[in-house]
Amino acid sequence: MEWTIWAGLAAGLLISTLTAPVGVSGAVFLLPVQLSVLGVPSPAVTPTNLLFNVVAGPGALWRYRRNGAPRGTLARRLVIWTLPGVAVGAAVRVFVLPGPDVFRLLIAGLLLPLGLWLCIRTRHPAGHRPPPETTATPSRTALSALALCVGVVGGIYGIGGGSLLGPILAARGLPLTLIAPATLAATFTTSLAGAAVYTALAVVSTGPVAPDWWLGLACGLGGLIGGYLGARLQPHLPETALRLLLGTLATTLGGLYAAQSLT
Repeated sequence: MEWTIWAGLAAGLLISTLTAPVGVSGAVFLLPVQLSVLGVPSPAVTPTNLLFNVVAGPGALWRYRRNGAPRGTLARRLVIWTLPGVAVGAAVRVFVLPGPDVFRLLIAGLLLPLGLWLCIRTRHPAGHRPPPETTATPSRTALSALALCVGVVGGIYGIGGGSLLGPILAARGLPLTLIAPATLAATFTTSLAGAAVYTALAVVSTGPVAPDWWLGLACGLGGLIGGYLGARLQPHLPETALRLLLGTLATTLGGLYAAQSLT
């Protein structure tokens, strides 16, 4: 028991430090660690991962606020539409229990080509790229639909959604300085709601539905520190490096899940 707590803290610290600069909480990378290394049963791994996001989120968000991160409609719209999605996803996870293979294939199919495209486009831009301040955000309808779908996926599988929202918004040309605080804000609020929904569902459900509180708190404490460090590091990294980091993370994650789905 004790070694899993320390391992969870170390994993949360390392993952969040690497992912916070691009607006990803790291829960999507922590998920296979909890399943394969720390032995968290399913579906309890989902709310445990959401608990990690709840505890870890404020570190990066507070640092981004101190950095003077821009505030606007992007974060508000992501939060508003991911919240109902995560509630739906939690109910689906508990009562329908979709198999992990479908999730792995969907994530691989989305992130693998998107990550490769981001890396290629960043290293070899096709032409003149407009400055970040002139880049338009997606339409309200498209952004709302995207946030709702990501919220459902996050509720089912215990990921905050930044690993999906970040690459998609970056592919639209938005700067990472705008994307990172917005996606992390959405991740925090949806994870808070999702963890509460799972805790309530545990009362009326059989099996391991409630989160592993001690492990989730330990992972979250590591993520709290790592998220702060990662957010502090972001202003010192050029936009090109941040886009390459996000593309590499997306490609790695997509490849990992593709390999798992084929075995």
